[in-house]
Amino acid sequence: MPDLSKITCIEDLRVLAQRRVPRMFYDYADSGSYTEGTYRANEADFQYIKLRQRVAVNMTGRSTRSTMIGQDVAMPVAIAPTGLTGMQHADGEILGARAAQAFGIPFTLSTMSICSIEDVARHAGPGFWFQLYVMRDRDFIERLIDRAKAAGCSALQLTLDLQILGQRHKDIKNGLSTPPKPTLANLLNLATKPRWCLGMLGTQRRSFGNIVGHAKGVGDLSSLSSWTAEQFDPELNWGDVEWIKKRWGGKLILKGIMDAEDARLAADSGADALIVSNHGGRQLDGAPSSIAALPAIAAAVGRDIEVWMDGGIRSGQDVLKARALGAHGTMIGRSFLYGLGAHGEAGVARALQIIQRELDTTMAFCGHTDINTVDRSILLPGTYPEA
Repeated sequence: MPDLSKITCIEDLRVLAQRRVPRMFYDYADSGSYTEGTYRANEADFQYIKLRQRVAVNMTGRSTRSTMIGQDVAMPVAIAPTGLTGMQHADGEILGARAAQAFGIPFTLSTMSICSIEDVARHAGPGFWFQLYVMRDRDFIERLIDRAKAAGCSALQLTLDLQILGQRHKDIKNGLSTPPKPTLANLLNLATKPRWCLGMLGTQRRSFGNIVGHAKGVGDLSSLSSWTAEQFDPELNWGDVEWIKKRWGGKLILKGIMDAEDARLAADSGADALIVSNHGGRQLDGAPSSIAALPAIAAAVGRDIEVWMDGGIRSGQDVLKARALGAHGTMIGRSFLYGLGAHGEAGVARALQIIQRELDTTMAFCGHTDINTVDRSILLPGTYPEA
């Protein structure tokens, strides 16, 4: 186990991940669509929100424990679904699930994961959720839902904002593929990543484990790219949400809500939670940050459905600010991926430690000892977006 005590913030992990992960996969995770304006705003907008420090408050007996859709969590944070996680580090989804289970928070597996549902289920424990993209091949989707049930997933996250793909310039310029295309530039870059290469040589998991061998006509990587290009369904609508809810039959979370009207539709659908999310700034560039959109959505539906948010969370302070503005829970994507790319399972564990410790300390300085009592009274008026 490496000594990670000198890693004190998520930025330290990001710098290490950038050094250790091949450029095409690092850029895939750490980029947004078009100008990347929304991607940058997700993180930057947290900095405008200022906290009220309180003093002479008994700070003993602090707790960050909470619940998300009735599930006990060590802090109101879950690991978000991220595609190609197993290309940030060999067996990445398995390592992330292990770290999340040990820490006591949920792990969400993406449809576009490298490790399969069945592989991850062997390591994930009870806090294992699955994220679903709706494809044109509805038979494949039905079987994917059934596989998630069989694997013991306790919740299904349905992503609503990927009917079509936003353009991410870096992916095009890097010639992103799985496995990497053997261009001269990519080969030269891989030669500078010996740790990553050795890890990938030691695993058989280098494809999309939920798709190859399961979708019709997709038996290997050569047939995968054309299938995925054709499969995201632009006709996805609220009727499909109802169909998926019935097929799944368990806890349902709707991801990708950025508007109060859509939030009302999400609440009316009978889902258990919604996630205020702009897909990490990877879809509609020019949309507001998630933290800016959160208060209005929480005010509109927060009594009828659990409201969570993701996008830009790089610290425990960010989690606390989201909680103050109405998010019952939060999700982290890049913060988790930086830890994974930097140090594998130990790096993910370190990322979670960093976030929880900062959450705990900041909460205490704001005069609270229980995360469940935090509200917008911890924020300075005029520094945060109003509902």
